[in-house]
Amino acid sequence: MEPSPKDGESAAAAEPSRGGTAPSSGVVVQVREKKGPLRAAIPYMPFPVAVICLFLNTFVPGLGTFVSAFTVLCGARTDLPDRHMCCVFWLNIAAALIQILTAIVMVGWIMSIFWGMDMVILASKYSVLVLPAPPLR
Repeated sequence: MEPSPKDGESAAAAEPSRGGTAPSSGVVVQVREKKGPLRAAIPYMPFPVAVICLFLNTFVPGLGTFVSAFTVLCGARTDLPDRHMCCVFWLNIAAALIQILTAIVMVGWIMSIFWGMDMVILASKYSVLVLPAPPLR
């Protein structure tokens, strides 16, 4: 009679493995981040503009977020395709106001810096997706 696997052990770990490696189960796990409406309203901007917004958010909390709101009016894409452009603009303005008003207790300043870092991360993903490949020689 074989002992059953304990809590935390899998059946595959209880079986003796061949060649020193555990057999692959073939299960694919996909993780997707669920964003709230304010976070999803962050626009995909060109990389230099995102870096400027991060710089502004670092030294004047909310200013870079305020500037990024206007990039939405200039056609920047967001993760809220079903919302109207003006709604996304006002969501960004609301995020900027939250950052400005809560900067007094440092929460807004930290939020502002993280917001700017998210802008740069989204811009780096955007530049990879949009830039054409260099010509072949």
